[in-house]
Amino acid sequence: MVESTIPSGREAPPTSGQGWLGASPDLDAAIGGTPLILLRRASQATGCRIYGKAEFMNPGGSVKDRAAAAIIDAAERDGTLKPGGTIVEGTAGNTGIGLTLVGNARGYRCVIVMPETQSQEKIDFLRMIGADLRLVPAKPFKDPGNYVHVSRRLAEETNAVWANQFDNLANREGHRRTTAAELWQQTAGRLDAFTCACGTGGTLAGVALGLRALAERDGSAAPRIVLADPEGSALYGWVKDGSLVVEGSSITEGIGQSRVPGNLQGIDIDDAERIPDAEALDQVFDLLIHEGISIGGSAGINVAAAIRVARAMGPGHTIATILCDGGARYQSKLFNPAFLRERNLPVPPWMS
Repeated sequence: MVESTIPSGREAPPTSGQGWLGASPDLDAAIGGTPLILLRRASQATGCRIYGKAEFMNPGGSVKDRAAAAIIDAAERDGTLKPGGTIVEGTAGNTGIGLTLVGNARGYRCVIVMPETQSQEKIDFLRMIGADLRLVPAKPFKDPGNYVHVSRRLAEETNAVWANQFDNLANREGHRRTTAAELWQQTAGRLDAFTCACGTGGTLAGVALGLRALAERDGSAAPRIVLADPEGSALYGWVKDGSLVVEGSSITEGIGQSRVPGNLQGIDIDDAERIPDAEALDQVFDLLIHEGISIGGSAGINVAAAIRVARAMGPGHTIATILCDGGARYQSKLFNPAFLRERNLPVPPWMS
């Protein structure tokens, strides 16, 4: 039995009673309410309870479904998105998938601009679901050819709605209302820390705002908020000392920044952890082969950061993180021995 090997001291949280346990009248209602899964080996290794929120169980297969629905909701409310309208967005893939699926359900066309370096699985899936996909060379944000700038110009030229996930505060507001509330309920208000990587910053910022408000409402201590960052991103330095210095590189997609997105501005973050690819991959492979949980690289970074935080806090604490998407979306990279060996990254024994 699992419970016999999990650290004692805190009761397991109740079942949330949301999302997957109920019937949904449409796609929108099926977004969110995802399970919170105890990560057994991480918990056993640290003496804490470490949980992963299974965002890969959203209809579009990632946490970005929440941001997509929230952004479309906001555009409908303010009247910028009208029936039969077009949404344009620059994305590493998952937000584009979420926008396209929600757009399909509501009668909108989606034009998705994406760097051509993203996984073939995401490229193929976007085309399969009907996105008007525009692949562009991968360029830094300061370059006008960067996918975000290309998408903004395209929206302006075609009089379409630009989703602008990085600076559109509807993104973090959606997480404040849903993700944070679910985490608080699923842990019965006993959550000591939350770790999350940032691309747009919407998940970390929204959850931080929501958890702090709920803790204050209930007279509880606010959970510690820790940003998990890959190498090659400047956000670790921004949290630590206010600098935006980029060091190294990472194979992860959709996370890491050279700037501070609008969604992160004004958010108090307690600490940051910089996670190398090899450390993240250890968690990706370990969870898959020992616990049957298939995750992508950004989720691996999140879990690795949660383990570091748990060890720093000491036994008996409860830490939650986000399992952003599933491993199948990165089969040609994370689970490709040739790709890994070319980058001197670990290859799991069953792939050797």
